[in-house]
Amino acid sequence: KLITLLKGKIFDVVVDFRKDSPTFGQWAGTYLSAENFEQLWIPPGLAHGFLVCSDEALFNYKCTEYYYPQDEKTILWNDPTLEIEWPLSASPILSAKDECGTSFEAEAK
Repeated sequence: KLITLLKGKIFDVVVDFRKDSPTFGQWAGTYLSAENFEQLWIPPGLAHGFLVCSDEALFNYKCTEYYYPQDEKTILWNDPTLEIEWPLSASPILSAKDECGTSFEAEAK
């Protein structure tokens, strides 16, 4: 998945889900914005999440495969195992899907 921001600013996070990877279970985060023109490539096997840091955000995704909802997994945004350092000033507004996320350990089995 290649992500580009057309409007706004986000903090974008990837988590390595590849069990044979030396970085399995580790995360990395970066800011993407319409102003910095940076893009983020997320290879297969990595999970993806984001926090909108502006009033609104508009994304463009380019994917290497069709979207199959039945294959989607949702990890808790605040999973204590991952310890993602989200740049929050208040509690986030979550989608219904994100509110029902499961732990990294449960999804990684």
